[in-house]
Amino acid sequence: MSRYSRQELFAPIGPEGQQRIRDSRVLLVGCGALGTHLAEFCVRTGVGELTIVDRDIVETSNLQRQSLFDEQDVADALPKAEAARRKLELVNSDVSVQAEVADFNFLNAEKLVGHTTLILDATDNFEA
Repeated sequence: MSRYSRQELFAPIGPEGQQRIRDSRVLLVGCGALGTHLAEFCVRTGVGELTIVDRDIVETSNLQRQSLFDEQDVADALPKAEAARRKLELVNSDVSVQAEVADFNFLNAEKLVGHTTLILDATDNFEA
């Protein structure tokens, strides 16, 4: 059985839909509580490429709600995007995961969006 057999057996997805998921490129802006769950979901479903954009560092107060991070990430003062990338590569090595330690703004938006299939907004404030 393939990793995605359950998705492929689900008629609305099927093998063709799974291939579309594999061919997709997702840009995730924000890797906090919502973002960590979205990132993990994307990787587990088999997207082809995931780019995570977040400038924050993992803090102790994040650990109770941001599922991809642990105490070692705090001790190492890892940026959230990088800590998430490291964990996600262990979940599914077939997915290309990139970490962008930056704000998403008008200066880098065109570069980051590129040939993106889907943009997920997981920011935690209106200013972002």
